[in-house]
Amino acid sequence: MQNNNVNTPEGVSEEEQLIEQGRIRREKLAKLVAEGKNPYEQVKYPVDVHSTTVKENFEAYEGKTVTMAGRMMSRRIMGKASFSHIADKTGNIQIYVTRQDIGEENYMSYKKDYDIGDIVGFKGFVFKTQTGEVSVHVTELIMLSKSLLPLPEKYNGLQDKDMKYRLRHLDLIMNKDVRDTFRVRSQILKEIRNYLDNRGYLEVDTPTLLPLEIGADARPFKTHHNALDLDMYMRIETELFLKRLIVGGMDRVYEVGRIFRNEGMDAYHNPEFTSIEMYEAYSDYFDMMDMIEDLYKTVTQNVCGTLNISYQGTEIDMGNWTRLTMAEAVKKYAGVDYNDWATDEDARESAKSLGVELEHENATKGWVLIELFDAFVEDKLIQPTIIYDYPVENSPLAKRKPSNPAFTERFEYFICGHEYGNAFSELNDPIDQKQRMLKQVEAKRAKGNNDAQVDEDFINALEYGLPPTGGLGLGFDRFVMLLTDSSTIRDVILFPTMKPKK
Repeated sequence: MQNNNVNTPEGVSEEEQLIEQGRIRREKLAKLVAEGKNPYEQVKYPVDVHSTTVKENFEAYEGKTVTMAGRMMSRRIMGKASFSHIADKTGNIQIYVTRQDIGEENYMSYKKDYDIGDIVGFKGFVFKTQTGEVSVHVTELIMLSKSLLPLPEKYNGLQDKDMKYRLRHLDLIMNKDVRDTFRVRSQILKEIRNYLDNRGYLEVDTPTLLPLEIGADARPFKTHHNALDLDMYMRIETELFLKRLIVGGMDRVYEVGRIFRNEGMDAYHNPEFTSIEMYEAYSDYFDMMDMIEDLYKTVTQNVCGTLNISYQGTEIDMGNWTRLTMAEAVKKYAGVDYNDWATDEDARESAKSLGVELEHENATKGWVLIELFDAFVEDKLIQPTIIYDYPVENSPLAKRKPSNPAFTERFEYFICGHEYGNAFSELNDPIDQKQRMLKQVEAKRAKGNNDAQVDEDFINALEYGLPPTGGLGLGFDRFVMLLTDSSTIRDVILFPTMKPKK
């Protein structure tokens, strides 16, 4: 077996070996160019089938001629005949190469000029070896691209996590599981789009660059438009533009949106991520609850083939959802009843008795409830759980509950102790909305953010009349993490944000 992947000999550093192997490969390329065989001059190659199709349908392909291409991942030289494994987009297949079939000159070039990692095209007939492996007996072989850098050693692969994310192209070459994760990501997105399209939703696009800092309580990335001499901000949500479309009569809309938040990074947060927001006129947050449960069940069943999945060793029943108000959840897990608090001071004393240090010195009952939820409840919500009726203090875009104006018609849903999405009965009162936005801007400026502004264009839209509307946003990357059993968001984003190497 010939294996010219990276495998550092004793006494030779890996960097020195990479340099040496790179030098040798460039010499081989120069030789091919001198012989008029420059592999980079190949424009296309007429591939007519892929490896998995041939292997899964051997009886139909046995003895037939196929034209295939892919990356050489192994090679076993045996005198006048040799074997290689070629990887394509669906898997890999073995090829059998002989001097008799491709000629003396081409066979010697295959032995001396080809390396592991090279992209090759081949034509031949399908057969099974004596060991029963489906293979292609090659009659034509051509190098389509020379790999000037050696691949990692086959059996250890690319193990360093930092390098896996920085060199995702190499990670994809070496690790089938990584390729499968991103195929599943694509399938999940397709299933979500199918679900919403079949419910009469229209997919739309809204601006990514904004002339002012608006929206959620998150820090945006700031840039500058030279032609307009105008500071601009990368969006931190898609919500306000989508609701303007509802005002315009587009009753059901959704956007698969790239979002940018200038905040910290951890297993569940990347500064650049994907959200899916959807809005439906003449519906409320209970309709959104019904829809998100059904969407998760439908997508999970279609992608995983079951509603019972495992995430990081925890069994999750996606077919069984629980619903609790925030006050009910805090009472259940913290033993404190919101309804027992007559005043804000009562609430603060309750938090103090539980050892919870409040962020706000003069915290209202609503803020205390929120902080108790964060401290005692969220990490307990393992099975799919909807928490609804949020205090108005942290829900500036949600409609107040007519029966209790201290709360809003808002919910979030949690799985494995993490939040996966957020939904409202949307606030459509322009006067109330402006007052809440002014308070939100005041709070941001009190923290030193002088760029925060009220989105007057959005208020103007509401003044024309927003019908009763249900809206929902889901964290797409987190959903992919769940269905692919990935422990970090970096495993489901092809090119996650990385700190530059020094």
